[in-house]
Amino acid sequence: MHIHSSSSPSNPPKTKSSPKNPSRISSSKMAKNVEPPIKEIPGDYGVPFFGAIRDRQDFFYNQGREQFFKSRVKKYGSTVFRVNMPPGPFISSDPRVVTLLDAKSFPTLFDVSKVEKKDLFTGTYMPSVSLTGGYRILSYLDPSEPNHEKLKQLLFHLQTSRRDRVIPEFSASYSEMFDALESELATKGKALLNDANDLAAFNFLGRAWFGTNPTQTELGQNGPKIIGKWILFQLAPITTLGLPKFIEELTFHSFRLPPFLVKRDYQKLYNFLYQNSADLFNKAAELGISKEEACHNLVFATCFNSFGGMKVLFPNVVKQIGQAGVKLHQLLAEEIRSAVRSSDGKITMGALEQMPLMKSTVYEALRLEPPVPFQYGRAKMDLVIESHDAAFKVKKGEMLFGYQPFVTRDPKIFDQADAFVPDRFVGEGEKLLKYVFWSNGPETETPTVKNKQCAGKDFVVLVARLLVVELYDTFQVEVAPFLLGENITIISVKRAAD
Repeated sequence: MHIHSSSSPSNPPKTKSSPKNPSRISSSKMAKNVEPPIKEIPGDYGVPFFGAIRDRQDFFYNQGREQFFKSRVKKYGSTVFRVNMPPGPFISSDPRVVTLLDAKSFPTLFDVSKVEKKDLFTGTYMPSVSLTGGYRILSYLDPSEPNHEKLKQLLFHLQTSRRDRVIPEFSASYSEMFDALESELATKGKALLNDANDLAAFNFLGRAWFGTNPTQTELGQNGPKIIGKWILFQLAPITTLGLPKFIEELTFHSFRLPPFLVKRDYQKLYNFLYQNSADLFNKAAELGISKEEACHNLVFATCFNSFGGMKVLFPNVVKQIGQAGVKLHQLLAEEIRSAVRSSDGKITMGALEQMPLMKSTVYEALRLEPPVPFQYGRAKMDLVIESHDAAFKVKKGEMLFGYQPFVTRDPKIFDQADAFVPDRFVGEGEKLLKYVFWSNGPETETPTVKNKQCAGKDFVVLVARLLVVELYDTFQVEVAPFLLGENITIISVKRAAD
């Protein structure tokens, strides 16, 4: 599917013959390694309580997320500095962090020999365990905790035991989605991609992983809305809904939303997975995990991690391709169709590997707009952390934080760092994948039971590739800001010629 955007297109993709290949590492990386000077970490936390509220209001309202970080990097002349991160009072007991905003210092957050990850998935606060059946879910466990290994093994088993279903069920679910979009376009003249994608994503996960279409259960077509409400109760302290500032500040930025308001909805999600996970419960029993704990973790992995990731990532992929211009659409269509023809007309894992531009395009979308923007870790010991320009001493127990979209646009690593360059990771550009961190680790590394890299790393990359492969037709899109990701409106569709 070719995609065309009504927004202003960014630079078209460059070929290997371009005078300046954007895949190469910036020239500053060629300099000799020099021991950086040790400096005091700049920045401050302000007056207790009031400093945290000041930073929270800058983050959400006065500056916004991007400017919040950019202004402080400029102010301090450093990508490492001290600041308070939301939510602050009265939800977080200690909002103070040391911020790491470059590709050299940021990977410290992945080194579990240096940082602890216990209860830090959402940052300086942890949502009530009442939202997850009374259990601390895998995402909140440090690898040193016994259950971390058991639960991660269960998620690995979930994916490996269902791998043969992924491609056919994805194709079925998303073919249905595109048919529905065309019908909506025919009657209304436009169609919202986000709502259709949410339903397709959840249906796909239910069919591929649990052998059941959620729409044929008590969930009906309400699954995505229920999940959205449940996720909001967990992430409300670190998001904004676009309501007047005083309303947000006096409610969910300062006080937790009561879990009982979403308990009944959560039970429906739990029931759906509980009724369709018998073989997974057998595996859980082998690993020494109770059926109840296994099911609550499956709900979180399916609905928060996987569905939540697809909800944010897929519209962003469509947007980036849509805005890249007709040349990219033509190149992708030619590459995808050629590879599929060579695979007897079928979409297979082997065929996907023969699509280097498509693969690079997905990685570039993940680089520019990683689905999970924040990373946290607490120093296990006194550390010296190096940025590109200096070294900084961090004391044991201090909270480290990184804003990933800033890090993966590091101009000392990537040329045209803020631009969408679809072929950035083709050929020699593959070497840059070690600086793509969306999965809580470098793209070149593998999730294990001993690290905190996303258990579904390869699964997310696979389904994002499948989405691009499904884009055979020409969609014209409009883009608008949205709570999670961006709202994509499709305003035209045209069948591409074979």
